[in-house]
Amino acid sequence: MARAMFEYTKTVLNKVSFDATLFCREVQKALQRLLPYEIEELKIFIESLVRQNPDLDQCLVYLET
Repeated sequence: MARAMFEYTKTVLNKVSFDATLFCREVQKALQRLLPYEIEELKIFIESLVRQNPDLDQCLVYLET
């Protein structure tokens, strides 16, 4: 089930990547729900999204913990 949550989170983040505010909110939710090793994978995924859409870089603050 946890892996399903990770895949669902990636899907949601892709869909809200047009709006930095929504994206940041979803990143915060994901950090509360996912397992530590999934968060590491999520960081890589988010960094690739940020390269495609630089407006999302303000959300990288949440990943620095």
